[in-house]
Amino acid sequence: MKKNILVVDDSALMRRAICDIINTSNEYEATDTCRDGLEAYEKIKSRSYDAVLLDINMPKMNGLELLKKLQKENIRATVVIVSSLAKDDAAITIQAMEHGAIDFLTKPENIIEAKGVQFRNNLISLLNSVLPQPRARLTPFGTSGTASMAAKAASASVSSIRSLPHKQVPSSSSKLVALACSTGGPKALQSVVPFLDKNMDAPMVLVQHMPTGFTRSMAERLNELSKVQVKEAVDNEILKKGCVYVAPGGYHLEIVPDKSGNHKVHLSDAPAIGGLRPCANVMYKSLKRSKYDQIVCVVLTGMGADGTDGIRELERTKPIYVIAQDEPTCIVYGMPKAVAEAGLADEVVSLTNIPKRIINQVGVK
Repeated sequence: MKKNILVVDDSALMRRAICDIINTSNEYEATDTCRDGLEAYEKIKSRSYDAVLLDINMPKMNGLELLKKLQKENIRATVVIVSSLAKDDAAITIQAMEHGAIDFLTKPENIIEAKGVQFRNNLISLLNSVLPQPRARLTPFGTSGTASMAAKAASASVSSIRSLPHKQVPSSSSKLVALACSTGGPKALQSVVPFLDKNMDAPMVLVQHMPTGFTRSMAERLNELSKVQVKEAVDNEILKKGCVYVAPGGYHLEIVPDKSGNHKVHLSDAPAIGGLRPCANVMYKSLKRSKYDQIVCVVLTGMGADGTDGIRELERTKPIYVIAQDEPTCIVYGMPKAVAEAGLADEVVSLTNIPKRIINQVGVK
């Protein structure tokens, strides 16, 4: 049976283009459409959808208002935002994910692009990434508390973690945290970064798969919520302890040592790798040249396996400690699963425990 999709957009042309894409696939069917959030609210109350594709800027009730209402009334829905690249929309999109949207798709600028192959492939790929998971893990409200003990045990099985502990690194050593995430990442990061100690004795570099314009809004929002400083990374800036540097959308982030013993950000517009720029593998591989005594690698929710190859290469040259998010608390158990199954994870833990585990490794000043 095909999965049923609700399409919500105030543009009739955009609704038709999205529905055509969905209805020509073998897995999905656009069973309903709505012109605004108010119509969508009534639909979502009365029936269940496998996914809702939601515009933001609409009359009567916009997408953000709808999400807030669904969250307030504890109405579960798997919502993907379809947003433009405008700066204001980027900030609102980040807020939308705070209120339950699990991911977003860049909205085409015109109907010709909406009917193009790239948008079609991106839309179907996103639906494929978020819908095969068990439904309880996809709903944005109250998802983590109902996981079975068996699922947790499977996530942290002996085969998923390192069989031998790493050599202890002195507390006075120089350390770095390198975090990677993708689908579901913006929401997950709000359960990690704001709970880091403001005196964290290490900088953090962070790759979240996002297009240009959205990473700055995400960094600004995380900065508002956090004790540590969070900012979009700038080329050539020196890494400082207690600061989180977010790779800008559209650029690979590398860390390079300088002659004075500091480490600097290097941003590269080299071609995307596997469709990804920034790519976590690029970040992790660059750290092979670093002077850090230990690197704490953290991998959160996300589709695919970005980060695994980079961590594997990094392990050959540097002392590392790898923390992977567990399956029950992931929106998409792809990236952390790949790390765990490769035998690279020192710990497989729930999302809310990750800040504590990071601080346990790097300490405070």
